[in-house]
Amino acid sequence: MTPVHFAFSSAFILGLTGLAFHRTHLLSALLCLEGMMLSLFIALSLWTVQLDSTSLCAAPMLLLAFSACEASAGLALLVATARTHGTDHLQNLNLLQC
Repeated sequence: MTPVHFAFSSAFILGLTGLAFHRTHLLSALLCLEGMMLSLFIALSLWTVQLDSTSLCAAPMLLLAFSACEASAGLALLVATARTHGTDHLQNLNLLQC
């Protein structure tokens, strides 16, 4: 495993562990998801450069577009949660209540 692969793998794993273990605020969960998506974007970009393939050059842009949509939907949910519940603590959110 090259140091570049190790760096992007560890960045993804670090975002995943942050998402799994530090779930106190919705904003921290969204930031962990965004870090995971950015590490995937950079890894996919470097992979297409290493393969020197022109057929795969649209894949990183598609992933970046999905990441931007995910971030905007997450921020909209954060604003809606803060308005209705007054906080963004994930433990106070109960999806079974109306």
